[in-house]
Amino acid sequence: MLAASLVPPGRVASYGDMGALTGVGPRQVGAIMREHGASAPWWRVVGHDGVLVPLEKARPRWAEEGIVVRPDGRGCRMRAFRADLAELAAEYRFAAAERGWSVATD
Repeated sequence: MLAASLVPPGRVASYGDMGALTGVGPRQVGAIMREHGASAPWWRVVGHDGVLVPLEKARPRWAEEGIVVRPDGRGCRMRAFRADLAELAAEYRFAAAERGWSVATD
């Protein structure tokens, strides 16, 4: 949940982005988000194509943060709303280190 909590308001990251950041696969990220995502900004973690399955639940949060739903109504444009992954990785490493977690670096 730490990685998801670091995605800035108004931005999104894919399950794959979160997996690359944390060292697990995108499906594992999805499973973790399903089980424990209520405590994190789950509406900022989307599929690789910007699709978010519980979109109707996310719409008010996206609107509040300025994330625009694509014309097809299925998600957002990743190119427009994807978080800066280098910045996100740096923040994750810092936050993990503060907690005493070991994090692989490139």
